[in-house]
This record gives sequence, C-alpha cells and structure tokens, in this order.
Amino acid sequence: MTDHLATARARVLGPGGPFEVVTETVLGEAVEVFATRHRSLRDLLAASAVLGERGYLTMNGRTISFAEHLDLVAATAAALRDDHGIGPGDRVAVLAANCPEYAITVWATISLGAIVAAYNGWWTPDEIEYATELCEPSLLIGDARRLERLAGLDPAVPVIEIESRFATLTGRAGTGLTLPVQPIAEDDPALILFTSGTTGRPKGAVCSHRGLVGFVQQNLCNGAIRTAAAIEATGEAPPTPPPLVTLMTSPMFHVSGLMGGILLHLATGGRLVLRAGRFDEEDVLRLLEQEKVTSWSPLGGLGVRLIEHPRFGDYDTSSLRNISFGGGPTSPTVRARLQAAFPSIGINMGNGYGSSETVAVVSANVGPEYEAFPESAGRLNPTMAVAILDEDGNPMPDGVDGAIHVRSAYSMVEYWRNPDATAKAFRPGRWLDTGDVGRMEDGRLTINSRARDMIIRGGENIYPIEVEHRIDGHPLVAESAVVGVDDDVLGQIVKAIVVPVGDEHPDPARLAHWVGETLAGYKVPSLWEFRTEPLPRNASGKVLKTVLSGEATQTPTELREH
Repeated sequence: MTDHLATARARVLGPGGPFEVVTETVLGEAVEVFATRHRSLRDLLAASAVLGERGYLTMNGRTISFAEHLDLVAATAAALRDDHGIGPGDRVAVLAANCPEYAITVWATISLGAIVAAYNGWWTPDEIEYATELCEPSLLIGDARRLERLAGLDPAVPVIEIESRFATLTGRAGTGLTLPVQPIAEDDPALILFTSGTTGRPKGAVCSHRGLVGFVQQNLCNGAIRTAAAIEATGEAPPTPPPLVTLMTSPMFHVSGLMGGILLHLATGGRLVLRAGRFDEEDVLRLLEQEKVTSWSPLGGLGVRLIEHPRFGDYDTSSLRNISFGGGPTSPTVRARLQAAFPSIGINMGNGYGSSETVAVVSANVGPEYEAFPESAGRLNPTMAVAILDEDGNPMPDGVDGAIHVRSAYSMVEYWRNPDATAKAFRPGRWLDTGDVGRMEDGRLTINSRARDMIIRGGENIYPIEVEHRIDGHPLVAESAVVGVDDDVLGQIVKAIVVPVGDEHPDPARLAHWVGETLAGYKVPSLWEFRTEPLPRNASGKVLKTVLSGEATQTPTELREH
C-alpha cells in the first residue's frame, strides 16, 4: 500500500494533477502552495451555494441547509457592517458554546474582511477581560451562560447575547442579500486563536485566509490521494461513501471545532450535528443513532467515557465509519477498545499533528499506516516542511530527537500585538519553532510527548507556568511546580507540587479554589503534593520536573472541569 500511496501522491500533486503543487513567495519566503485554490474564505463560502438544500448544521432537531446558511450569513454580515460598523481588520469576539449562531458569526465576520477572536468558552472573567484588552474587539457575541461571568464588570465593548438578540443580526434573511464584495488578500488575518501562555498569559495566534483555506485544501488533497491509492491497488474506484455526518463534541473555539468542523464541513458538504451543554454520554449515544452519524472525534477521554456507559449497548451506533483523534497521543489500549466497541469503523481511525500556530495539519496518520505505526504522528502533509534541530539550530539525523520546526505557507502570521513572542517563535526563513520535541524516522514524524512541557488534558493544552504563576501568588505558597500525570481517560491530568511558606500544608481544596478564581476549571490541578524541601533545580535555576515524584492529595471532584 505504501508504494501505491507514493504513486498516487505523485499523480495527485504533480503537474496537471488535481492538487498540483507549485512554489510561490509567501511573506517573503519561497514555499510550496497548491496551484489552484480559493483566494479567501469568502470565496470558499460562496462556492457552497452549489450544495443547495443539503444539510450543513443540525441542532435540537432543526437542520440548516447550505442555502439557508448562506442567506443567514449574508444578512448577518450586512447587519455587522451597517448596524455595528464592522469592516476589514475589525475584531468580532465570540464567547459561546457550540451552536449554529457561532458558525454564522464566523462566516459573516470573515466575509467582511474582519477578524474572528475565538474566546475560550471555559475562561474565567479575568481571562476574558485580558483577551478583550489584548485584541480590542468592536463587538462581543456570546451566549447567556458565558456572558453571566461578566456580571458586574464593564467589558468595554458592545455585547450581543445570542439567545435574546442574535435575531437582530439575521433579520434581513430572505431579502436577497449577497455576500460582501470588498477585496480580501490571501494573507489578510481572518482568525485569532488563543493559545495557553508559556509566559503566564494566553497569546493570540493570527491565522490568515491563506492558512485556513490551506487547512481545508490539505484535507481534501489527502482524501484524493487515498482514493487514488485505492484505485492504484485494486484497479477499481472504491465505493462511494455515505454522506458525511459528523457529531461535533469539540468546542468551536478549538482548531478541531472551528477549522475541522465549521470550515472543513462547509467545503466537503458534510453535515455537523451539534449539541449543547456538558458531555452527556446517553445524549451522545442518542444522537449517534438518531442522526446516523458517520464520523466522530472523541478528544481526550470522551471515547472511553461513552463505551463505558451502562446503556451503550442499547443504542445503534453501526452508522459510525470513522474515528479520528487529536490533541495528544492515544494509547493502543484505548484504540483497541474503541475498535471493539465500534466494529463498523474497522481500521478507519486516524491521528495527526498540528497546532494553532501551524494552522494547517503538519502530519497525518490514517488507516493502515496508523494500525502499523500507532505511536507515530504520520507522514508530512502536502506543502508542509519539517526540520528537526538541536539547540544550536543544526539538523538532527534521522531517528534522533530534536526541536520540531515547521515551515509552510499556512503558518500563523504572528502573535497578535506581541512582536517579542513572534520573534521568538520564528527562526530565519519563517521556520516556526513548535516548542515540541520529536524525530523523523523513515519519513514519519514521532512526537516525544514526555519531553514537552505542555500538559494535554482531555484535548486541552495547559502550559504549567500559567498555573504555577497563580499558585505562587497564594500567600501560603513559597514555590510550586506543575506537571502532567498520565491518565487512562483524559490522557493527562494536572499535578501541583507545592512548597509551603511555613510548616503547615495549605488546604488543597482552598488552593484549588484559588486557582479556579482566575483560571479555567480544566487548568485546576487534580493532584496536590506538598514538600518541605525546596524544589530540585539545575545549575541555571530551572526546576527539574523530571525528578519530581511523591504521594499526592486529590482535589475535590466538584472543583474540576468535566
């Protein structure tokens, strides 16, 4: 199959191929791009008109077709422009759970040449205020539950509550409005995705129209390569798969929800099934059966939670054909359990590697390759380049770990209003330092997840320093270190090692509440360890987290997310 893939890849990407790759200058660097492409997300949106009455968004029993969605977006864009003064370069912040209004807002904003600021729906008031001060949106659109967190505070920005006022934006739907027409350049910013802060505060990764269109086209290209490989291997085209119906349990402020959900499904003609509220195993099972879902991405420990539900066997989940992972490695045990629970998926499972900063997915590991090399992040996607470097910037040989650097036309333009962080992120030639450690081996990328400082809990990225800064601010704490601990369900959980100021250990529940006052619940440590000796450090003063170990005290369940 590997030979067939190589032949198919050459045919699909080569001169005259459907996804021909050429070299162009982007942001001053010669990089590979697809020769034929949409030049903005608005062009991608306009192309969805051909899908007509096919379903795009389903929630609470109602389905919005592509035609209705396009009409709602045109009306919303007109209202944003005419009633709220939104224009090119302005920011529209979104703070909401998954809902059709979220997708409509995204498409309307970017079709105006404005920028979506995707706020994390689990943020505390402190985190929301910080992001608002950073990106200075002209408008904040949010749902009632999340806007309640701002009660008594002045957000210093006009606010539209989805439940009570979103209809004022869509009121002119059905009147024949069309999409805006002002020019949009490929490298104009379209989206700000907030990353966990390595220096204690989130940073805003600015994604361009080119980058987001590239994400979509990469995925379409990979599908074309797999189809061509199957034809190469069998001499026949594979059977036409059933219409893509994806249950989206990933939040829309995530790469997986916003890009893999909202953007990709509009381009592929797939239908997104949405649900509100916390993850509810039985409701998810109901939707899998009722909507005949064919695809699902159970990030974190959601897959295990679902198959362990006592009523799992009472529901028909045989429509499910694909399961994909992301946000961290998935153990072979979990993969095997999901394959046994969902026999209809066979080997149609996959994983990949990417980030808010890379925008497009760097590598993918799907199907037979994922079965054979489950620990790998897969082969590089078309148009992506990776360099594995040592601390001095020298290339590492095949099979040896080093710092992963990525270069493509799609990487983030910058960190929003943070030139110092931007300068640190890019080496000369716009090689993006991902902050991850890994190696290339026989054409496959492998991430050394234990070498990275970041914790991935249930698909959520957590930088320890952000949590450490908060813990260290407690008057009873002398110093702290935060590490990730392996967990069968969530992948990792957060553990804090604390050195108290005095001889008495602070109450873990009180420390957990202290952290949760300013940081989202998923960042609150689940485990607490107290030490009387100073934390171990190296000669340069850096805490040696690899040598930290010991007994831990549990945080009460009610203080934790999920």
